[in-house]
Amino acid sequence: MDKVVHFEIPTDDHARAKRFYPEAFGWQLQDMPAGDDVYTFALTSPVDEHFRHRESGAINGGLFQRSPQLPVRNPVITIGVDSIEEALRRVEAAGGAVAVPKGEVPDMGYYAYFTDTEGNVMGLWETMRK
Repeated sequence: MDKVVHFEIPTDDHARAKRFYPEAFGWQLQDMPAGDDVYTFALTSPVDEHFRHRESGAINGGLFQRSPQLPVRNPVITIGVDSIEEALRRVEAAGGAVAVPKGEVPDMGYYAYFTDTEGNVMGLWETMRK
C-alpha cells in the first residue's frame, strides 16, 4: 500500500504565506532554489539532515508560487511510490491521467503529478536510490 508522504500548498503571495504558516501553526520553513523559483519546505515535525522524519506518522510539505505553467491550483497530497513510471501506468489504467510527467529533485528523488477520475491533481514521489 502506497502512503501519503508529503503535501504542497500553492501560494499567490509567497511572502504572506511564509508569515502565515509559522505564526498560525509553528511550522519551520526553509527555502530551496528551484530553477527560477523558490520551493519552501514546510517542516511540521523534526527531521534529520536528509529530511527524514524523526517522529513516525508525521508528514512535512512545501509551499510554492502558483503558476500558469502547472495545473496545481489547490493543495496537493503526495503519495510515495517505488516507481513513478509504474505508478503513472496504474493511474492511467484506473482512468486517471498524467498532469505533469516525471521530474527530478537533484540528490533527493523524483516527482510527478496526476489527475484522478474526479479531476483532483495529486502528487507522486519516488525517493532516489543511492
